[in-house]
Amino acid sequence: MNRHLSNKCLIIFITVTAVVLLDQVTKAGIASKMLLHDSSIIIKGLLNLTYVRNPGAAFGFLSHASPVFRSAFFILTTVSAIGLIFYYVAVSKEDETCLVFALSLILGGAVGNLIDRVRFGEVVDFIDVYWKTYHWPAFNVADAAISLGAFIMIFEMLRRKKKDAAA
Repeated sequence: MNRHLSNKCLIIFITVTAVVLLDQVTKAGIASKMLLHDSSIIIKGLLNLTYVRNPGAAFGFLSHASPVFRSAFFILTTVSAIGLIFYYVAVSKEDETCLVFALSLILGGAVGNLIDRVRFGEVVDFIDVYWKTYHWPAFNVADAAISLGAFIMIFEMLRRKKKDAAA
């Protein structure tokens, strides 16, 4: 195995393991300490821990679809995304460490939520961010990792585009 491949594998292993462990431990902690729909104020006017379960995806997408269709759809979509992530990591260049890290965050988040979907048929969410009466949909560590990974990817693409334009 060449050094570049072993570096990518190390980044993926550490990042995915950390995200999945943190995601699953926090979800288990919330589920064991709170009743469904209970809420605790963390930062008044900004952040609560609110235990909810989301049978859908982001913003409740497909939450009202039949459970069999929803489960099959989300599991198939997640497995496909995982395959694409491994493909993009495999073809990434040696200088694309930031891209590999971003993809690893997305992969860790996808695996964390996939575990919930397989175990419960829905995802445990608990981070409730709001301002006055405006609430962002509740999310979890896996969702945050996916969002952070996507942000890093966009930032990296814009940085590379600017670098290429200057060259």
